[in-house]
Amino acid sequence: MQAFYADHFVLPLPEGHRFPMQKYRLLRDRLVAELPQVRMLEAPRATDGELALAHAPAYVAAVQDGSLDAAQQREIGFPWSPAMAERSRRSVGATVAACRAAWQEGIAANLAGGTHHASADRGGGFCVFNDLAVAARLMQAEHFRRHRRALKVLIVDLDVHQGNGTASIFARDDSVFTLSLHGEKNFPFRKVAGDLDVDLPDGCTDEAYLHALELALEAVEQRFEPGLVLYLAGADPHEGDRLGRLKLSYDGLEARDRRVLDWAWRRALPLAFAMGGGYGHDLASTVQVQFNTYRVAADYHARWRARPAPRAA
Repeated sequence: MQAFYADHFVLPLPEGHRFPMQKYRLLRDRLVAELPQVRMLEAPRATDGELALAHAPAYVAAVQDGSLDAAQQREIGFPWSPAMAERSRRSVGATVAACRAAWQEGIAANLAGGTHHASADRGGGFCVFNDLAVAARLMQAEHFRRHRRALKVLIVDLDVHQGNGTASIFARDDSVFTLSLHGEKNFPFRKVAGDLDVDLPDGCTDEAYLHALELALEAVEQRFEPGLVLYLAGADPHEGDRLGRLKLSYDGLEARDRRVLDWAWRRALPLAFAMGGGYGHDLASTVQVQFNTYRVAADYHARWRARPAPRAA
């Protein structure tokens, strides 16, 4: 299974910054050591033209040259540097590359990404560019160029925080369906309505979460027929997360991943996934959740290899 990484493009952060940047390298190290069926590839760099499919060109240019104003930079949550701009492009490029690989192999991954708080003309919540939105629009363009027909994309966002940026980008786009299960009282405190939002109470546990997910997938099936799935497999619903406020166990999160991947596999829908948030009190717990996602995904990749290839993009 192909997985695209960009953790070697180091984003310098001040001492004491609360974003756990090292989790990406820790995850890659564990995958290399323990899950050799995952093939590591360097993420390509998203171009200006690709980013402009979901973002205002003026915003893209301001990120690149560091001319964002102080308020915009605070909203993102990272100090600007050339490395921040480069890493943000690579994170988008990783999801694009994972989508292209998924068309050929059924499933592929971005070791980072899931930057769902970035909207068309601004970032937010540690998100600079929206990798899900750019990848969805680019896959639609490439599919139409090859097949002269539209591609519908389903975004399944299971980060604990609502994907307000993704919802705003696709608010008037019926070709992309945004599903989000998230903490009702968690960030962002002003939600942007997506196609299907499921608000969960603080302390939500495995059984209630998985039931809500099952009902949501049933609702999607009644309303939308996707040709591609983008999955945001956030680690932050875990009970050990300091920002999550939900109480899912390792087993519950693994069951979540298996349910989403099985839903796509049974419908022969190519799926690309990204990691989203994870802020464990013990960072090893975040890495464990993400590692478990890859273990499940590798199992479904093997199933794809045993069946006819998915339809080409």
